[in-house]
Amino acid sequence: MPRTEPAPLARAALLGRCPRCGEGRIFNGLLDIKPTCEHCGLDLSAHDAGDGPAVAGVFLIGAAAVIAALVVDSRYRPPLWVHALIWPALVLGGAVFVMRTAKALLLALQWRHRQ
Repeated sequence: MPRTEPAPLARAALLGRCPRCGEGRIFNGLLDIKPTCEHCGLDLSAHDAGDGPAVAGVFLIGAAAVIAALVVDSRYRPPLWVHALIWPALVLGGAVFVMRTAKALLLALQWRHRQ
């Protein structure tokens, strides 16, 4: 049975799913948007998130990482090599998660408001 209402926004954004059917994946690889939904055929090429997700990722994750690094350093005083192992991994993983989620959210919002 075809879906008559859009997919839930949070589910579509967090899972990277089509904003119309909620089933098809919208990403090719890490951050590339597919041209169409493989499940319902929605044209995704007309929707562009631009640089918004990248800026959100840099600001949010960067600020959180600096604050966390300062707190960890002042409270536990780990050696420098511990910082060199922990923070790049957390920042990279967090930035990719924030960028994918923000990109999917912006795409879903554009689709909902341009129908």
